[in-house]
Amino acid sequence: MQLFTKPVRWAAAAACGLLAAAALPAGAASAAATNAGTPPVPDRYRHQKLDWQPCVSGTLQCAAMSVPRDWYHPDAGPSLTVRVSRHQAADPAARRGVLMMAAGGPGASGLPRPANLAKGSAKLSAAYDIVSFDQRGVGASTNVVCSDQDKVDAFFASGDLRDRSGQALRATFDRARDFVQDCERDSGGLLPYITTDQAVHDMDLFRSLLGVAKVSYYGPSYASFLGAYYATEFPRRVERVVLDSNVDFTGSWQSFLVGQPMSFQRRFEQDFLPWLAKNDRAYHQGATPAEAKASYERLRAALHDRPLDLEGTLITPNQLDVAATNAMYEAHSGFPALASLLSLLEDPDSAPADARKAVANQMKHPMGANFFADFFSVTCGDTPWNRDSRYWVDKSAEATRVNPLAGARELTFSAICANWPRSKAPHIKVTGKGLPPVLMLNSIHDPATYYESAVRAHRGLAGSRLITVDDGDHGQYQTGNACADAYVDDYLVDGALPASDTTCEGVPLPEPAARG
Repeated sequence: MQLFTKPVRWAAAAACGLLAAAALPAGAASAAATNAGTPPVPDRYRHQKLDWQPCVSGTLQCAAMSVPRDWYHPDAGPSLTVRVSRHQAADPAARRGVLMMAAGGPGASGLPRPANLAKGSAKLSAAYDIVSFDQRGVGASTNVVCSDQDKVDAFFASGDLRDRSGQALRATFDRARDFVQDCERDSGGLLPYITTDQAVHDMDLFRSLLGVAKVSYYGPSYASFLGAYYATEFPRRVERVVLDSNVDFTGSWQSFLVGQPMSFQRRFEQDFLPWLAKNDRAYHQGATPAEAKASYERLRAALHDRPLDLEGTLITPNQLDVAATNAMYEAHSGFPALASLLSLLEDPDSAPADARKAVANQMKHPMGANFFADFFSVTCGDTPWNRDSRYWVDKSAEATRVNPLAGARELTFSAICANWPRSKAPHIKVTGKGLPPVLMLNSIHDPATYYESAVRAHRGLAGSRLITVDDGDHGQYQTGNACADAYVDDYLVDGALPASDTTCEGVPLPEPAARG
């Protein structure tokens, strides 16, 4: 099982600082819509004023929005803060509306994203005010807190996740239970409210405070799940919807996530290893995919027998697997980076000191503690999980054997959800009923939001159109594919949809790094 946000590689993500809300811009916001099962929005939320101020960095404006902790009991418990951002259209008189977007994960920050989206499409930037937010539990919004970074690191630094001995299995369940206990103790009672359903009500309040009756939406990765839920719960509040690299939002998190070991292994064996073998002169990992795979397994076995102390960071086989799965998301940056990493770990003494330090810093924390906390709050709380430990021991044994790259950690993550407090989140059935046509994009070898999942979601979303991209990158819009970009721009700006499902050629795989 793999966390499925496009990872930040080799550099920290840009952060967007915010200032508090105070005064409403001209034009009062309409009352936020309510849907079945939720009470009216209290005045203190729907009449609040967003004070847009420059973000600490970048070209965006930012503000703070107050939301109920529980939308089903909005007067109970303390309010939460959701930080929001916007990039205004260059000519407000010519803009056609508001485009809302969100981040992947769950657990990634959405605040800085409107700047990049606007920069990548002049047509989109002219047509829309582009807005986003840090979802409740994330980033600059009210955080959900679980274990500290050292405990999260221990999930990957302790032993080898391929180990199926009784002692190793017991240690996995002990760490999972300890993590859940930390979440229950340290989250301040937030766990039941860090769900996609609660977040989409935050989104609709945001829409209301922007003073618009409808928004268009773009959402990649987990944000496809978020967008599908928002459109389903508030169908009269959406105009044009684009979902990129899709989670199967018609099913459960359990059914979706247990499919990921297959897709990461497929991307590794069918795309990366042939590319690595083709570039053997640069990386010296083997002239055939089988030889390249054997080189990876030899390095992994060496780290199993003797973890490498690299500039104070202990590199284990689990951390190598994390680096490899992260590299599968995007070939252009990920494949050369992983190939160079394999070479460095085989012979670290011959690598420049700055390269050793950079790798040590990159691999020190395989998963951030804040990301880890929000990811499990959402995926364990949105939909039900099997809570039988024997079921997960048996199922993860098969995943480890057949698809070891990501399958080796299936038990680690499923054990957390198997021990999670039982959730009362409502069941949201996504069907597409009452919605405008939805444009979907997915690559055939996407490692995280695998193609089979996107097809299931497409079939369950009436009236949707699926653009199939013939490569394996995660995220298609504004990632170098002119065909995919044109379909999205034409729909969001002009309302033009393909008459039926169609395809785009993929982006060619990268050349080897200059210094393999």
